[in-house]
Amino acid sequence: MPEHPITVIGGGLAGCEAARQAAKEGLAVKLYDMKPGRFSPAHSSELLGELVCSNSLRSDNPYSAVGLLKEEMRLLDSLIMRAAVETRVPAGKALAVDRLKFADFITAEINNHPLITVIREEITSLPPVRENHLVIVATGPLTSSTLAESLKEVTGPNLAFYDAIAPIVETDSLNMDIIYQASRYDEGPGDYLNCPFSKEEYLNFIQALATAEKVPLKEFEEKKYFEGCLPIEVMLERGEDTPRFGPMKPVGLPDPRTGKIPYAVVQLRKENLSGTHYNIVGFQTKLTWPEQKKVFRLIPGMEKAEFARLGSIHRNTFVCGPRVLLPTLQCQKRPDILLAGQLTGVEGYVESAAMGIMAGINSALLQKNLPVTIPPQETAFGALIQHLTSTEAKKFQPSNINFGLFPPIKKKMAKKLRGQYRYRKAIAALNQWRS
Repeated sequence: MPEHPITVIGGGLAGCEAARQAAKEGLAVKLYDMKPGRFSPAHSSELLGELVCSNSLRSDNPYSAVGLLKEEMRLLDSLIMRAAVETRVPAGKALAVDRLKFADFITAEINNHPLITVIREEITSLPPVRENHLVIVATGPLTSSTLAESLKEVTGPNLAFYDAIAPIVETDSLNMDIIYQASRYDEGPGDYLNCPFSKEEYLNFIQALATAEKVPLKEFEEKKYFEGCLPIEVMLERGEDTPRFGPMKPVGLPDPRTGKIPYAVVQLRKENLSGTHYNIVGFQTKLTWPEQKKVFRLIPGMEKAEFARLGSIHRNTFVCGPRVLLPTLQCQKRPDILLAGQLTGVEGYVESAAMGIMAGINSALLQKNLPVTIPPQETAFGALIQHLTSTEAKKFQPSNINFGLFPPIKKKMAKKLRGQYRYRKAIAALNQWRS
């Protein structure tokens, strides 16, 4: 066994979690971080675990999907969760932190760990295969171009640098008195749910869309969109009727209740086999999250829509997990390399840190020649890993944790009780897995 059997590249949330989890199991770790020699366009602090966007880790309600993931992370002795508790600031029901104190806490924990050696140096290419040595790559959404080129040797063409995500809605929040089921030109019920617009409803909708607040591009982001994946508001800038000839095209979708073709249609596509969540087709967007809720609830039948995920388009280096990753987060082509954080295809601080925990635990088990098992799918950890590695590859998109990734609840119960039910089931399953 080499002196440091595990190398971690990247000192963000995922890299720090991975390093500490492996070290906690008695393995020596080298953690490389390129700061302060070089900063990404979004980073400014020399500290490890720097938060570059919001200071919020989102809901702390254990009956929400992200709250459940936090509870599971605490059970696995998460460094990030400990740091958050120590540096928490008031934020209602959300878990928010003092950025500087948060990063300072993480940096001190990592620097003071006797089995972790921090090296302030940029890694520009993947290390070669070495006997009894594992590498965890946790360089985040702004992975440098040189390291990304090296990573392509392992991922092939399955490495993306921007992602475009459409919102996902909860099916039982939709008004099925307005929405109808049909596929374009097909007879029978079809595979899509369709939200029909009158001309007046369409004009009201595009007026709200045109004036809605948008997330500004960062300095390092180019205003460069794929023509087949334009934000819906950018599409509207090309003309009032452009969406009606694009994703809102009504042709071939007569409303079975009237026999008439609507003025425009928004289509919803099933997001999971159980049909509990639907994707808004073609609605990638740069609108702010509050504006998305306000504007998209103007879609007929979606007046009371609950969103499991909101849309976004931003720079984000990530792999197509189903084609690249094993459930252990090892790369299929080079099992000595594990990925962690947003590189795996998760979205968000909490999810990135969670995948760091998994990479750290799995690397320690692999180095000790112990069996590597994956948390059950009814846990938040298991649901995320299932999404990353078992989704149909051509439909894969990065995702936050949401209950649409979990197995469906088979028994009937009130909606307000489902979160509690999932929480109890997940915590019991995770405790059994830990044992």
